[in-house]
Formats: sequence, structure tokens, C-alpha cells
Amino acid sequence: MGSWGNFPRLPLRLFHKCFTTGSQLDRLSERVPVENAMLDRRTEFAKLRERAGLSVEEAAKLLRVTDRSIRRYETMGPRGTEPTPLAMDLMMRMAEVSVPRLPAARPASRFRFIDLFAGIGGLRRPFEEIGGKCVFTAEWDKYSRQTYAANFRDNPIDHEFAGDIRPYAEEPWRVPEHDVLLAGFPCQPFSIAGVSKKNSLGRPHGFLCDTQGTLFYDLAKIIAHHRPAAFLLENVKNLERHDGGRTFATIMHVLTQELGYQVDYRVISSAPWVPQKRERVFIVGFREGSDFNFDDLEVPEGSAPVLGDILERKVDPKYTLTEHLWNYLQGYKEKHAKAGNGFGYSVFGPGDVSRTLSARYHKDGSECLVLQPGNRPRRLTPRECARLMGFEEPQGSKFEIPVSDTQAYRQFGNAVVVPVVRAVATIMAPHIRADARPPAVDVAEQREPMMVHG
Repeated sequence: MGSWGNFPRLPLRLFHKCFTTGSQLDRLSERVPVENAMLDRRTEFAKLRERAGLSVEEAAKLLRVTDRSIRRYETMGPRGTEPTPLAMDLMMRMAEVSVPRLPAARPASRFRFIDLFAGIGGLRRPFEEIGGKCVFTAEWDKYSRQTYAANFRDNPIDHEFAGDIRPYAEEPWRVPEHDVLLAGFPCQPFSIAGVSKKNSLGRPHGFLCDTQGTLFYDLAKIIAHHRPAAFLLENVKNLERHDGGRTFATIMHVLTQELGYQVDYRVISSAPWVPQKRERVFIVGFREGSDFNFDDLEVPEGSAPVLGDILERKVDPKYTLTEHLWNYLQGYKEKHAKAGNGFGYSVFGPGDVSRTLSARYHKDGSECLVLQPGNRPRRLTPRECARLMGFEEPQGSKFEIPVSDTQAYRQFGNAVVVPVVRAVATIMAPHIRADARPPAVDVAEQREPMMVHG
């Protein structure tokens, strides 16, 4: 790796702080105790990098090595590589610099959970409210990561924020032990080519064949290895019909027949909680027998919320459609109406309930335009979208939105409705048992079938 002269230049103040006295290294271990050491399978280098607040890419740049080398330093076993003493020494000193800036430790929690395909954290908050502690997050989109980090200020000592989940699925022991797994996984078709070939050869096959190449495959490998007490998966309503129903059938077969979980699922509309017609499928699984039932879900009674509940009182004129865009949307709708199609924009007043907010909302806002008497309609503001998705109270403004309007619209359009998740988490809570975490197992192990409900 070369001499000390090969390392990138550091600001003089930081350089002196890093390299003052060796006694600082002794104080580091006293000030940052390693909790749950028996459950922590990260290498010492990985722990130090996280304490230093460095990403894999930043650590690689600092040490003048490749990202792949850093990942090898953080891989245990024969596939890993021992970092040089020079690299370890620098990382220890960088960790010492960062220790005073770490947030205070949080109180003890009832169970541990991980948040996969996390988006901006819509699944996370309700599970914190029922006593859970998030120990691992995975989200690949850099803008969603910004919003997530702005609203969940985690201590890197006991929480890892990963990007791509696939490397962790290949080495699932890198994911911390957990009691509950949360995932809003993407909807992808499963190829049957590999399955057909194995059938013709008389070879057994499982989810490693059925779902290979999909993100559900990565999700299943993590569940198979860690055997969490429970999981909650969320997806679009169309998952049931996707690819002629084969996608959903494969998912349910893997979860129940191969991974051995008791599974229940339900399509739930958000309309009783927020002024939006948004239907999503929620899949709940328990490792041990449970009398969990979606029929216990408490749906708000009384008058349903309306759009006027979440609208801002003063709105920047920039959200009003331009004359050109408004003319285009009207012409587009008229053309399709003549053809007998229902395509086109929708305008809603304060007493209405909106259509489903989508990730394309930033393009023209056509699925939910707000009526403005005497003026052209306008888009919802990002703050109104946060309220429409339940990240805020009807007139709240606490949720941090650190990104552009375009990115915010995409993020809220891809998110879950938080109060719906809260209702599901509430009925899951009595059935989550965190006191009997089983040992990790080989992902190829087969299990006895369990029941599935719908």
C-alpha cells in the first residue's frame, strides 16, 4: 500500500487531532463499548469504519485502495483479507476523531428489526412506536437515503445503513441479528427456465432456483439465514395478478412451504386513514405458530378524511400548472375520451379523496390536481404529499424534506401510507417474540409446510 506519504492530505486540524497520542486509542475502547459482542459478526475494521462515519467508498479513497479491498477487509472467513497494520492504525485514529460526534445511546428496546428496500422509512416509524429498534437499513437510491438519514439520526455503532442489499444477501451473516424483518420489495417476474430444466433432469429445486436474479431471492436468503420471529412485506395490489398470478404464487410457496412460516396477507385501502385511494398488499409471517389475523385490524370509524384536511393555507404560485401544460392535459383527456378511454388528469376539491399518488407525479401531477377557483389547477406541494402519505399529521410540518421537489414527489409516490402500517404493526405487536432467536441456518435447508391465509 506504500508509505504514509501515499495517503491523501487531511486538513491540518484533523491531521493533528488524529495523530496526537497513542493513549487516545485506549480511551476509544472505554468510550465506545461493543454491546452484544456474541451477536456482532462484523470485522474489527468494519466496526472502526462505521465509528469513523465513513462509507466504503470514502474509506477506499482514504486508504488508496479499491472498494473491493475494503469489502474484503470486512468479510470474515477464508474469503476475507486481513487489512494491513497501517490501514488498521489509520482507521482506529479516524474512529477516535468521530466518537464525540456520535448521538446518545437510545433506551433498551423490546425487539430488533431491519428495514430493507426502505425508501424514506415509512415502515420503520410504526415499528419503533411498538418498541422496536432498527439495527440495519438498506436503500440503494441516494436521494431516498438523504431523506431517510435526515429523519432517522442513527448511531453508526449499533445501526448500519447499507445501499445495495445484494452483497449482504450473498453473505447474509453480515446483516445483524434481528427479530423482525420489514421490506417493501420490488415486484419482479420469476423465470421458470431453470426450474423446467431441473425438472427434466429429475433434480430437486427450491427458491434458489425459482427466484434467482430477483430481489425477492435476496430477501428470501436473508430470512432463511436469520430466521426472524416475524416479517412484514409490502407491495402493490397488482402483485396478486402479476405475471398471471405466478409471481404471487411463487412468493407464497417460498414463504410457507420452503421457509416454513405461517403467513397471512391482506389488501388494505388507505382511504379510512388518509384522503387517498391507495391499495397495497401486506404480507405478515411468523416463524412460530400464531393466532395473528388481519380481521383484528382496527379501521378508523366515522367521517373519512378529505383533501382539505391536508392542504396548505398558502402555496407558492410555482405549483400552479403553466398555461401550456394545462392546455396539453385538457387536449390529451379529450382525445382519449373520444376514443372511449378514461385516461387523463383528475382535479379534486377540498371535499374530495385523491387518486393514488405515483412516482411519476413530478412530471405533470395529472393524477391529483388541486382545484383553484378562478385559476388553473395546481400540483400538491411536497409537504402536502408528506401529509397525504401519513408521514405528517394533517397540518404537520416536522418531516424533513432535504431533496428537490422532483425527488420528493418520486419518494412519496413510492412510499407506504404510514398510518396503515401503524395499524398492521399494532396487531402484530402481541405476537412478536424476541426471546427465542434460533441459530442461523443454511439457506438451502427445507422445512415443513405451514398454513397460508388470505
